[in-house]
Amino acid sequence: MATYSRRTRIDAPLEAVWAFHGQIDGLELLTPGWMGLSVEGVVGPDGDRDPPELVAGSEITMASRPFGLAPESRWLSRIVAREQEEGYRMFRDDMLGGPFALWIHTHEFYGDGEETVMIDTVDYELPAGPVGPLVDRLAVVGFEPMFRYRHRRTRELLEGDTYPNWMPALDETDTEADENEPDA
Repeated sequence: MATYSRRTRIDAPLEAVWAFHGQIDGLELLTPGWMGLSVEGVVGPDGDRDPPELVAGSEITMASRPFGLAPESRWLSRIVAREQEEGYRMFRDDMLGGPFALWIHTHEFYGDGEETVMIDTVDYELPAGPVGPLVDRLAVVGFEPMFRYRHRRTRELLEGDTYPNWMPALDETDTEADENEPDA
């Protein structure tokens, strides 16, 4: 198994960065155009289509055709964990079907005053049999530009006082986080 990781500091509060990443619109806005990604469907853990938030148990069906030339690749991703603690948020997705033998993507967010440190970590294996460990390391050639774009785009969209209009109101997010914390 190989691991890829990227870290970025964003000049936006934790609540805004977390709210943005909890929506399917966020995924679509953060995917570079050259990946040719289309989200074909989202199903919540209760079976409802297009849930308002990506929570544990949500499944996302996607197709990708990089550069419009490569063969289409279909993905089925599932949110397997979602945590909210004081100053920290995290969600993790895995791939139930797609081009990797293993894909576990952990998205972490740490509040630092009015800024957020965002860390993406991907544990992965390509379906390459016994030469897999050698080939896995080559995947960084595709990961690096994709995640560099995602992190730069997050900064562009969230730094400043205006956020995409589809994001939930931040005071609603603050209230939800407070409700999940134990009473003092």
